[in-house]
Amino acid sequence: MITAKSLTKKFDSKIALDNINLTIPDGCVYGLVGSNGSGKSTLLRLISGVYMTDGGTIQVDDKNCFNNPVIKSQIAFLGDTPYFLPQSNLKEMATLYSSMYPEFDYETYKHLLTVFPLNPKARLSTFSKGMQRQAALILALSTNPKYLLMDEAFDGLDVVMRRVLANIVMDGVQQRGMTAIIASHNLRELENVCDSVCVIHEGKIISNGNIESLRGNMHKVQVAFSEVPEMSVFDSLYVMKTERTGSLLSLVVRGEEDEIMQFINSLNPLYAECIEPTLEEVFVYELEVCGYDVKNILS
Repeated sequence: MITAKSLTKKFDSKIALDNINLTIPDGCVYGLVGSNGSGKSTLLRLISGVYMTDGGTIQVDDKNCFNNPVIKSQIAFLGDTPYFLPQSNLKEMATLYSSMYPEFDYETYKHLLTVFPLNPKARLSTFSKGMQRQAALILALSTNPKYLLMDEAFDGLDVVMRRVLANIVMDGVQQRGMTAIIASHNLRELENVCDSVCVIHEGKIISNGNIESLRGNMHKVQVAFSEVPEMSVFDSLYVMKTERTGSLLSLVVRGEEDEIMQFINSLNPLYAECIEPTLEEVFVYELEVCGYDVKNILS
């Protein structure tokens, strides 16, 4: 389990993370979402022990991460820009990784070379961005990590490879109890992979929770009337957002779907439908209610 308490990190006068509290349970796929500079990458580097905290604590399995080789040996961190030794090839990097990670498994390494068809003897500097990302994934996954941290994990991968990576990550979680933390600025990318998602903006956590519970308590309702009633009619509902186009109303309502639709149908509409919002829509609505500039956060 990963636990952050009053976690703060600064770079000169800039506060990258501002007194955040967070718990990430074992055996899940956890998403970190936010715009560039929001603090996602900083949090990953604190978890992996690359950075030292400036305030509060960050612990993995109740142990501090910084300067802790035992904890670091259980963490595979894939940064947004993969690093390889100059003039090295994948085979040489695998030898290096096997010397640093006790759980490095050459059988896994060989299997992943069939999944990501790369030449292990070719210099990595000659690879495309997507191929370098695949090489870094092979190395990280071959360590059989307890914690897999990925910054913009799908960047540079085509649609097929994105799906392959998602399946590999979910298999690791289900079969080995691995915990995967994926940072991205794209909620749609994480929607079908993550169990929980945390939105970070300007170093602060502004939303955090299980995806299904976040979705299940919010509904988009489209309803048409022959004569649109006054909006005060809907005061008994928790209406978060309203849009009107002629006789059609689009409502975003928090609450139980059955109770919401029972009330809507009692108004004798010409048409009424409840639509499940996407994860991105859920967060947009939540942020707008809180007064945040959504375009600045999720762009």
